Amino acid sequence: MTRRRTALVSLTALLAAAVTALPAAPAGAEETEQVENGTFDNGTDSWWTSSNVTAAVSDGRLCADAPGGTANRWDAAVGQNDITLVAGESYRFSFTATGTPADHVVRAIVGLSVSPYDTYHEVSPQLSVSGNTYSYTFTSPVDTTQGQVGFQLGGTPDAWRFCVDDVSLLGGVAPEPYEPDTGPRVRVNQVGYLPSGPKNATVVTDATSRLGWRLKNDRGRVVAHGWSVPRGVDASSGQNVHSIDFGRYKKRGEGYTLVADGETSRPFDIGTAAYERLRTDSAKYYYTQRSGTAIDGDLRPGYARAAGHVGVAPNQGDTEVPCQPGVCDYTLDVSGGWYDAGDHGKYVVNGGISTWELLSTYERSLHARTGEPRKLGDGTLDIPESGNRVPDILDEVRWELDFLLKMQVPDGQPLAGMAHHKIHDEQWTGLPLLPGDDPQKRELHPPTTAATLNLAATAAQAARLYRPYDREFAAKALDAARTAWAAALAHPNVLADESDGIGGGAYPDARVDDEFYWAAAELYLTTGERDFRDYVLDSPVHTADIFGPLGFDWARTAAAARLDLATVPNRLPGRDKVRRSVVQGADQYLATLKAHPYGMPYAPEGNVYDWGSSHQILNNAVVLATAYDITGGSKYRDGALQSMDYILGRNALNMSYVTGYGEVNAHNQHSRWYAKQLDPALPAPPDGTLSGGPNSNIQDPYAQSKLQGCVAQFCFIDDIQSWSTNEHTINWNAALARMASFVADQS
Repeated sequence: MTRRRTALVSLTALLAAAVTALPAAPAGAEETEQVENGTFDNGTDSWWTSSNVTAAVSDGRLCADAPGGTANRWDAAVGQNDITLVAGESYRFSFTATGTPADHVVRAIVGLSVSPYDTYHEVSPQLSVSGNTYSYTFTSPVDTTQGQVGFQLGGTPDAWRFCVDDVSLLGGVAPEPYEPDTGPRVRVNQVGYLPSGPKNATVVTDATSRLGWRLKNDRGRVVAHGWSVPRGVDASSGQNVHSIDFGRYKKRGEGYTLVADGETSRPFDIGTAAYERLRTDSAKYYYTQRSGTAIDGDLRPGYARAAGHVGVAPNQGDTEVPCQPGVCDYTLDVSGGWYDAGDHGKYVVNGGISTWELLSTYERSLHARTGEPRKLGDGTLDIPESGNRVPDILDEVRWELDFLLKMQVPDGQPLAGMAHHKIHDEQWTGLPLLPGDDPQKRELHPPTTAATLNLAATAAQAARLYRPYDREFAAKALDAARTAWAAALAHPNVLADESDGIGGGAYPDARVDDEFYWAAAELYLTTGERDFRDYVLDSPVHTADIFGPLGFDWARTAAAARLDLATVPNRLPGRDKVRRSVVQGADQYLATLKAHPYGMPYAPEGNVYDWGSSHQILNNAVVLATAYDITGGSKYRDGALQSMDYILGRNALNMSYVTGYGEVNAHNQHSRWYAKQLDPALPAPPDGTLSGGPNSNIQDPYAQSKLQGCVAQFCFIDDIQSWSTNEHTINWNAALARMASFVADQS
């Protein structure tokens, strides 16, 4: 399912500067140069500069003096317009450049020279005074004669000099093959295995008969050995693989390696400490996602930034946001909340499932046999609210809940009680862009039934969990939930427009029977009232098989109801059947896991990995973990634990999909402010950030230029430009936080 459309859009109004440029030659089947006068033999012909940049040819190069004190990269630039691009054709973009003083960064782009200034390829090399040559290959996603090559020089405190030569955009070149470095052929969980948990690995090999394996400690001593089990060709990777089970070895330690078929795995630990860290890091992620407040560098060293969307120029703020034209005639204060992903949008449907999963992580700790609520308690996350005698995870979720409540349509207005689907920029913005620097107009989008039911469900859940700490807020939340429920019943089929994807993700959902079921379940669990009980029992969703291969997600919310009905104490008639249905769902996932050579509860139809596959695997593991909480059956516990292995390195790419965890891990997730790949002055995503993972549909141009023909697990690239395989989102991290907490509780 297409979750969202994200374009890499340049904000540079200066790109429309009046420039005289010669038309580029049309691209053809043969290699064709698209840049005019790229060697500057004809002086500055065909090239333009922004009004604050002085440029001239010096020693055969174009040298541009950029001023200091500009805020954004696009505030100072040099470039060439009227570039022809052909959709599906590959281009080699190359140039030689220097910067003085040394170590400056230039943002080099190939994009659109007119509104909306889409960017089709961009790089940000760090320059040196000795000079460097840069060359990149990409595939154009569009046909246009209004393309542009540009070098953006702004965003620096001090003036500097940029010199460039041999600028080329050569069309018709052969695409460069992308061959990821997958490292050693022995694939393990690079973070660690629990001493009392399963320990499995996968070996990529041509061998068809069993192989000997050896487990070595950090001193190189063999501490265990055995034989692999051949598994044949794995459909999700196209690799011939063997499985290794070394679960009998239980001694704690660091720096273990596994040796098989002449290969040595990346190191890993046997212990529990890493999962205690991951429990907190995955939840700490949300503080730096906060909108409407400055991020304190003392609490998150390296991540300090100004408040976003509070109305400080150039920011237009979220305190008085109008609707899209024709939607409403009022404004709302919708400040606060979490930024949804790598963009600056805020979405009720994705905020809803994220809120539920984090609240359920805490609620599980209250009721499960291995739950430890103190591990999620006050002071555990180092947030501004720490020390207020409220569990930190509830304080963090409260930041989002307050925003969700603000999205409700006020009394006296059409569709009163409904919830606006989303709020975001009028147009897509470019990368990098700190929240406080976003100049775009913000807009409320139409209310929808799905958003309204997300509000009803999460506010009802909040009412029971916050009651011991803030009775007034709990009452407010329950009142909002009741109002939203009534509004949804009155307007049961107001759906999001799937084409409403400019400036933010559309998040369309054609079915809302699952959201009705979920909201009724949460209202019943909180109030015990007959009307909500009867709605749950009468819903066809209540007895449907809802545990499909892709698992639950923002658009598939029935499992949220089923899991809570099975685990939160209640007197629902037939509750034993509800609990059995969860166990039956877990049995399906367990069978999938046992059959999979990489040991994961995920085998989508046609081997087509979905957007955000990493969190779908984790949510399927949540069902396994819940079956363990219900039954105490060790096979469900072991299945849930083993599911983490794929996320943390036991996969075809031999990498962890969690930033900061594992020797090789994803750390260039698509983001406008965790953008170190584009700007060394900005941070990488914080430790504990989950990447979306392989996506067979590779919707973004960068992935399409690298991954055509990819097989399932190989449809991934750790690059900030690949928003379809490598974004981060609040709902994906919620799945990680829930499973990390479960695993830590098994210590």
